Amino acid sequence: MEQCACVERELEKVLHRFVMYGHQSEERLDELLRSVCEIRGQLVAFGVQDADLSVLSQTMAQCCKNIKETVQMLASRHKDIHGSVSKVGKAIDRNFDAEISAVVAETVWDTPERQKYLSETIVEHLYRQGMLSVAEDLCQESGVVIDMSMKQPFLELNRILEALRMQDLRPALEWAVTNRQRLLDLNSSLEFKLHRLYFISLLSGGIGNQMEALQYARHFQPFASQHQRGRVPSSPSDIQILMGSLVYLRHGIDNSPYRSLLETNQWAEICNIFTRDACSLLGLSVESPLSVSFASGCMALPVLMNIKQVIEQRQCSGVWTHKDELPIEIDLGKKCWYHSVFACPILRQQTSESNPPMKLICGHVISRDALNKLTNAGKLKCPYCPMEQNPSHAKQIYF
Repeated sequence: MEQCACVERELEKVLHRFVMYGHQSEERLDELLRSVCEIRGQLVAFGVQDADLSVLSQTMAQCCKNIKETVQMLASRHKDIHGSVSKVGKAIDRNFDAEISAVVAETVWDTPERQKYLSETIVEHLYRQGMLSVAEDLCQESGVVIDMSMKQPFLELNRILEALRMQDLRPALEWAVTNRQRLLDLNSSLEFKLHRLYFISLLSGGIGNQMEALQYARHFQPFASQHQRGRVPSSPSDIQILMGSLVYLRHGIDNSPYRSLLETNQWAEICNIFTRDACSLLGLSVESPLSVSFASGCMALPVLMNIKQVIEQRQCSGVWTHKDELPIEIDLGKKCWYHSVFACPILRQQTSESNPPMKLICGHVISRDALNKLTNAGKLKCPYCPMEQNPSHAKQIYF
């Protein structure tokens, strides 16, 4: 990330100079324009025959001199900006390696089957982003055939998200009502939050929407049991807050203790909640596999390049012989942690939050209960290697 920060600093310098150059150029040009307009006004008012030709000649000469100096000054500063722009390119070349083939497996996409998987992954990503025409073109050019049953959910999802971005809640509400039971099985609050946001939109319309807001409040009845208490004991529930805001409708919600109901970030939040719950019902991850893989690669690539450079400097060519496996462990952060159900091979029991999987130094994974049982006198002997190690060095990889 230090490399990115270095380039960003150079880029900020360039942008700052562009802004300053724009302001200074406008000021000088406006000043010149006013000066020329004054001279023109004097000539129109008094006439050339009545004006002192010597004074007029001096005035015009001074005006031309000012124009020439301004043009030269602007041209000089423009050249300075070009120098700053070139520094950005040099910073990119200095901080980033354009040649990454040394850490890439050459044969990763060498079979038609793998190329087909890659094209399908890209098409799915394009569908998720709502770029339907681009996805169709890619299908035609790559020969990938996408079943309509796979395409249809993404079409509907993008249609609803587009409506939400336009602050139109009706398509999302219709979808939530249709999938109410499945959403309840997920313990989702999506439908309630959609009704809540629609109710708030009615409140923002003022006293003229009072009766409509009261009638719409009936939609909260199915959610009364889940939202009958506030987040803090003795605090009002979400429904009570919404109903209490009606008292201030005549004076305006934005001038009341309930002004927080009108915060604009609620629309971005409802888009995220809808995407998460819709993907859960479709059996999909919230983020596309392509975007996750790309983000992971961006985090891992600098580390791999550094490792490759160290290996070459120390002439340890045999350390990393297979490019389909990493020479070291790379921490991608908890956001990139994915897992399936893991059963401890020692105790034959499924791991849980209270008994998570633990990765030993040697790379083998066992449950925490097994780790505790195998520990003897502060030492642990791996049941598979067997490598003797300190149990405190084991790393929790899930939960």
